[in-house]
Amino acid sequence: MGTKKKPFYRIVVAKDECPRDGKFLEIVGNYDPMQDPPVINIKTDKITDWLSRGAKPTQTVASLLRKKGLSIPAGKSVTR
Repeated sequence: MGTKKKPFYRIVVAKDECPRDGKFLEIVGNYDPMQDPPVINIKTDKITDWLSRGAKPTQTVASLLRKKGLSIPAGKSVTR
């Protein structure tokens, strides 16, 4: 999302067989690195719901969750 030199990212839940910029199931947050400090908005209840259903965050999303103080439940390996 965003424009040239002004990136803005959505945090979404998608099936692993869908393309990177393709169809997704739900938007669960966003990340704006252009703010000072960078702004991370996460719907905590939706994230915990999807993680409890078996969703596995990417390394980038896992690091954003850690920055917001959320922990990934034990046994949830991060996808690569």
